[in-house]
Amino acid sequence: MIICLVYFLSFLFFSIILFVLALMFMVQEYSLIIEIEMFSLNTSSIIMTLLFDWMSLLFSSFVLFISSMVIYYSMDYMSGDLSMNRFIMLVVMFVFSMLLLIISPNLISILLGWDGLGLVSYCLVIYYQNVKSFNAGMLTALTNRLGDVAFLMSIAWMMNYGSWNYIFYLDVMKSSVEMEIISLLMFIAAITKSAQIPFSSWLPAAMAAPTPVSSLVHSSTLVTAGVYLLIRFNLSMGEGLMMILLFVSSLTMFMAGLGASFENDLKKVIALSTLSQLGLMLSILSLGGYVLAFYHLLVHALFKALLFMCAGCMIHNLGGCQDVRFMGGIVKRMPLTCTIFIVCNVSLCGLPFMSGFYSKDLILEVVSMGILNLYIYLIYFISTGLTVAYTVRLIYYVLMGEFNYFSYHMISDMGWVMLKGMMGIVMFVVFMGSLLSWVMISSPYFICLPFIMKVMTVMVVLMGVWFGYEFSQLTYEYMVKSMSVYKSSLFLGSMWNMVYISTFGVNYYPLKMGGSIYYSLDQGWSEFFGAQNIYMNISICSSVFQIFHKNNLKIFLVLMVMWLIVLMVMF
Repeated sequence: MIICLVYFLSFLFFSIILFVLALMFMVQEYSLIIEIEMFSLNTSSIIMTLLFDWMSLLFSSFVLFISSMVIYYSMDYMSGDLSMNRFIMLVVMFVFSMLLLIISPNLISILLGWDGLGLVSYCLVIYYQNVKSFNAGMLTALTNRLGDVAFLMSIAWMMNYGSWNYIFYLDVMKSSVEMEIISLLMFIAAITKSAQIPFSSWLPAAMAAPTPVSSLVHSSTLVTAGVYLLIRFNLSMGEGLMMILLFVSSLTMFMAGLGASFENDLKKVIALSTLSQLGLMLSILSLGGYVLAFYHLLVHALFKALLFMCAGCMIHNLGGCQDVRFMGGIVKRMPLTCTIFIVCNVSLCGLPFMSGFYSKDLILEVVSMGILNLYIYLIYFISTGLTVAYTVRLIYYVLMGEFNYFSYHMISDMGWVMLKGMMGIVMFVVFMGSLLSWVMISSPYFICLPFIMKVMTVMVVLMGVWFGYEFSQLTYEYMVKSMSVYKSSLFLGSMWNMVYISTFGVNYYPLKMGGSIYYSLDQGWSEFFGAQNIYMNISICSSVFQIFHKNNLKIFLVLMVMWLIVLMVMF
């Protein structure tokens, strides 16, 4: 408990200091690059470079603030765990890896933070140590390793410039072939870490981790690392790469919204919601609005962390049950938690004057004003409608209707430490959107739209409410009766079969081929002509030679007698 309080207070203190520094740097348009010589060997210096500008300081302050609240929340949530200190140390290592990634303008030091996130996330996903956790951890680690390979290749390509400080070359060298290749590799690394299509399946699987970890991973660390890296690299990315990113991220946004509308696991619904918002960030980034992407990244971090905390509180009270169909009527027994839950959800939907509204509405209006084509326009608004749909469905299942859990239960708002951890964020969820819009957006966006396009957002939100209600009425019995609805819900709920494609599809054929090779070669011809056959031949030869060695005197005498007989016969 003491170690939790120490880290909670330290992170909170440094978060406040970094936030004030970020505001000062923002007002003065000031950046600071610090080079620290680690050691020098034969005139070769190993230098650690740190970049402090308003973006890195602001993001670091948000990471530290959210992680401080998560650590405080974990004091109650993980109180029954026997290895609490190990859990806290893993979370702290996770946060430090993210901070190292944020403040590094150098690819080598970013790789330390990048791989630190991958390694510690694996340790946290397998924390409960069961078969499901091990499978999820392996899927998470191997998918992220694909991105790490691209990262290592980009480090090799950066040697063309004589330095790994990418920040100096982004704008100047963006027309060179080397920088185009580096940007492509960074794009691959970012979409694996931020779980875009076709690497999306690890994100819901990572829900096997404890809920405080999910709260941290899905708000301000791991999944946002890819978005942050692309925000830094946005100057060097060409138009073609931006178009590919726009298509991939918009499709991910749509797919995650559909998947969440048919999912029944509470944590997986929120995980798919994160995937949808990551698609939104990357798609607006690919349209040139990197400040808007960063703005939504910060705002989203707050309400998504709090959403997972509320979900954790409910799961904690329900004895580990995560199925939303068991959870009706919780609002009567946990009014405070459910109030915070609704605040987060309406912020996610973009209800006017909540923090989510300021970023989402601005993004949608910027897209409407600089409309690229009909596909992008439609997929943006349909995805926004789906966000509202799965949120309304979630609220309907969890808070309304009859209570579907056991007759004997102990569900209440008595976890005061968890509640205080959540109350620390809830005011920021309400007010931080407007505060950040004042300080981050120095010159206001001028948006001139016709009335129909202006009210389009409201219309889509209302349509989303209706669809959400309709989705919540699709009972299991009705879906089984209507087989086409049931099959389509299975297809949409499994993220367009991506989970099967990226695991069974990748594993099945290599394993099957390996098995046939094992039977036909390892235990077949290679055994006959290879190891066993050579062993048998050597054994036979050695036994023959052994006979000669043991009976050499007899053999000499026999040969001598035979020689004498030949002589007598011949002569």
